Amino acid sequence: MIAEAGHFALVLALGLALIQSVVPIIGARLHDGALMNVARSTALAQLLFVAASFFALATLYVVSDFSVLNVFQNSHSLKPMIYKITGVWGNHEGSMLLWVTILALFGGLVAAFGNNLPLTLRAHVLAVQGWVATAFYLFILLTSNPFTRIASPPMEGRDLNPVLQDIGLAVHPPMLYLGYVGFSIAFSFAVAALIEGRIDAAWARWVRPWTLVAWIFLTLGIAMGSYWAYYELGWGGWWFWDPVENASLMPWLAGTALLHSSVVMEKRNALKVWTILLAILTFSLSLLGTFLVRSGVLTSVHAFATDPTRGVFILLILCTFIGGSLTLFIWRASTLKQGGLFAPVSREGALVLNNLFLTTACATVFVGTLYPLALEVITGNRISVGAPFFNLTFAPLFVPLLIAVPFGPLLAWKRGDLLGASQRLIAAGVGSVIAVAVLWAWTRGGSTFAPLAIGLAVFVIIGALCDLAERVNLFRASLPVSLRRAKGLPRSAWGTVFAHAGLGVALIGIVCETTWNTEYIASMKINDVARVGGYSLTFEGTTQHQRSNYREDIARFTVSRDGQPIAVMMPSKRNFTTRAASTTEAALLTRGASQLYISLGEATADGSIAVRIYHKPMVLLIWFGPVLMAFGGVLSLSDRRLRVGAPKPAKAGWRTLQPAE
Repeated sequence: MIAEAGHFALVLALGLALIQSVVPIIGARLHDGALMNVARSTALAQLLFVAASFFALATLYVVSDFSVLNVFQNSHSLKPMIYKITGVWGNHEGSMLLWVTILALFGGLVAAFGNNLPLTLRAHVLAVQGWVATAFYLFILLTSNPFTRIASPPMEGRDLNPVLQDIGLAVHPPMLYLGYVGFSIAFSFAVAALIEGRIDAAWARWVRPWTLVAWIFLTLGIAMGSYWAYYELGWGGWWFWDPVENASLMPWLAGTALLHSSVVMEKRNALKVWTILLAILTFSLSLLGTFLVRSGVLTSVHAFATDPTRGVFILLILCTFIGGSLTLFIWRASTLKQGGLFAPVSREGALVLNNLFLTTACATVFVGTLYPLALEVITGNRISVGAPFFNLTFAPLFVPLLIAVPFGPLLAWKRGDLLGASQRLIAAGVGSVIAVAVLWAWTRGGSTFAPLAIGLAVFVIIGALCDLAERVNLFRASLPVSLRRAKGLPRSAWGTVFAHAGLGVALIGIVCETTWNTEYIASMKINDVARVGGYSLTFEGTTQHQRSNYREDIARFTVSRDGQPIAVMMPSKRNFTTRAASTTEAALLTRGASQLYISLGEATADGSIAVRIYHKPMVLLIWFGPVLMAFGGVLSLSDRRLRVGAPKPAKAGWRTLQPAE
């Protein structure tokens, strides 16, 4: 009965989405406020029903109802409760239901908190959300129904993919989907503006908080996914340029460009057409990521779908929304009035440069990801585009971008002083030179460019602090005055500092890990000692334990440094009998921002066991940087000017509202 209720709730959500797609558009054409307000009520009701459907599926997993095909294929009665719940979205059907639930959540939030929007704009935005929702409800109901019953229910389930039985699955997919789907709001705002043919600085202020929310979640989702792959897959790597990873990176790059472009539009009423295009492209890349992961064209732990029908359906959705929105853009873009002019050397110019490098980097990843797939479709030949290509093409684009990052906030709007900004960044330049000199003197081995890259990261971090020092008149006014100015700074200014500094912190982690990482790969017997990164690790044997739904072989290593024991590390291998599969659980020892990492291989006939031991200097900075960036985004979002958005316009219509500088 729960399955039928969940299925019926999903059908009702589809009906509401259809109403939301059509009636508000008619109301906008007829200037009928009652019909336009239907968008608000249907969006909230749709959220209620799809949430009920998702709750029904989660309940089926909790009670282990194996009469439902989806539960049978992805759960087991002995599985821990946390993995029963996370298993809801650890499969194709459940993940798509989570996708539309989050889509309905964002639409409901616009309906609930969009009272300051012009009525026609809100109607058009929610109608576009309804179009997207309708397409995905149809996809789920026609090709990926999570509530399909089994005629003869089995007594036990097949269990969830062992690799996905990890706490990271509780965080990574929801975070990623909140980012992917969150950009649908920016897309809906862009399409709504094109339909009405009106866009101004107020539009940018309305759309920027939603874009920022999506960007924050996508940043955290990518970081969490990277860390999950690092400790769960046992390879010791944190980024592999896998097509699925690239599918999440592309909308992040485009979304970062969109955030900066919307700032220019809000402050200077410029870059209107470009901002609209970026909003469309960002969500289009999110849809592309959904297609790559859910269509079955890729083989990955992320790619659950194998039915070609699903791939064709998602491809039709992709073509409809991307093709339709770009066609509308081509038709209407010429009618949009251009904004204010600015000199090349200005804050606007710096943000345009930022957009240029970010979108070029995004295009590079796009080509490297899709070219092998397109070539295989056309010729049948398979090629692999991996790390060498991306490292040689993507990385150089970020060098000039990072050099430009500290200059942007120090340049004035409309016309800036490059020499003056350079003078204010002298401290950052000196700090970066010192960092390069120290690293060249103290480090041995690795790339010659590694100290230069860390020097660049230090330049970015200190440059962000220089911007803060300039704003509070540090060293030019008394300390109490500077503290008062710091307290009075907008939170968005603090957010910019943290976000830019986070970029530099992540770069330090990337360079240190890839340059000075050391490894030990061998077969070890009891009492053998491995020496890695100044540590000695003694293998003391293995023990076996039976868990609820798997058997675990645990190895014990004693870690010492300079003859003094400091810790015990216990990596393991888990064997899941139901799935006839095994996973490797790496052991991690954190020392500051660095880590020791042990991963087990197969045992041999002579009693030895294959091990991989890594010392990864400063590796945690790779993920601390994105967390710092996301924290900066949260600070900016908490800025009252951004939360309140544009003032509510007069009833006469949607007026152009100039935001305060």
